[in-house]
Amino acid sequence: MKDSLIISKRANRLRRLASLLANGGLLTVTSLSMIIVIFIILFIARDALPFFKLEGFKEFFTSTSWYPAGDPPQFGAMAIFYGSLMVTLGASMVAVPLGIFAAVCLSDVLPFQVKQVVKPVIEILAALPSVAYGFFALVILAPIMQTRGPRLFGIAAWVALVPAALLAAYFLRGFVDSRIRNEKFRKATRNITFVMAIFGFFVIISRISSFFSGLTVVSGTNALNVSLILGIMALPTIVSVSEDALNSVGRELRENSYALGATRAETVFKVVIPAASSGIVAAVILGVMRAIGETMVVWMASGNSSQIPQPFYNFLSPVRTLTATIAGDMGEAAHVQGAPRYHVLFAMALALLLISFVSNLISEWAVKRSRKKLRGESS
Repeated sequence: MKDSLIISKRANRLRRLASLLANGGLLTVTSLSMIIVIFIILFIARDALPFFKLEGFKEFFTSTSWYPAGDPPQFGAMAIFYGSLMVTLGASMVAVPLGIFAAVCLSDVLPFQVKQVVKPVIEILAALPSVAYGFFALVILAPIMQTRGPRLFGIAAWVALVPAALLAAYFLRGFVDSRIRNEKFRKATRNITFVMAIFGFFVIISRISSFFSGLTVVSGTNALNVSLILGIMALPTIVSVSEDALNSVGRELRENSYALGATRAETVFKVVIPAASSGIVAAVILGVMRAIGETMVVWMASGNSSQIPQPFYNFLSPVRTLTATIAGDMGEAAHVQGAPRYHVLFAMALALLLISFVSNLISEWAVKRSRKKLRGESS
């Protein structure tokens, strides 16, 4: 009896020791990752602060004159910040809607056999090196955009907007039906409303297509080129994370919605997507971070012009981004260590880190707020 008690005490001690070692190991790994990030920030800040001490903040954030090798040198980086913002917004407009709709199709629309084929193809995009995307943008997409760009823009307007017009007309017909109480009048006006909406949308699409067809593309290496490629590069991240979030909702919630009489579309848009909104927000943030931090594509295909486009929303103008500037100028700036030309690149890197940090904080806040809303808690 005493021997069994001694053995059980030893076993409990061994379990506690194993648990303590496992928890300590996990804490060490987590702390090591955090310490590495802190050291990276401190290292970059150490070489960035001398620039602000020498040159100040005003010119760096408010001027568009970027001549670091000039005499005297000028370090206005406002156009470079704007270029980064421009291509990131462009990539988001491409990747976010396509990624979310692709995730919805994979989780709730496509059959299992088709999903097993489509999902690996999308994930292959994440395995391609960024320099391959850069060569594609520079060698293939840029010449096509420069020679046949306006015509392709007009065709793309029809391809992208016709499905949206049909969907909008369908919802408009449903909205009109819900507002008319007379059954006979409702049936008479249902198809008329749909046809008139389609006609009106097609007139608008034709005007938009004519506008795009009349554009002039001076250079194929521009913000639109980079935005398209960055959007494709961010797609696998958004699709994979969003699909996991949609699948985590569970079959029971869908079946309950169907049992209450909801259609598949109503279940997806009113039940599944709101329930998975926190994961979708995280997917979007990760995809946007992928676009912000990309270097090779923007270095090769953006045109590297440190000027704000005129007009400011002209995506057909060459731009310059923070990552491309750091990568392109670091080789020459390394020979003048200690000079403002060297430290300004670290100032850009620090600004990029702070942008990423703030974006992550916003994503965490959005995810927590979404979860509180789903649980019915007050924000």
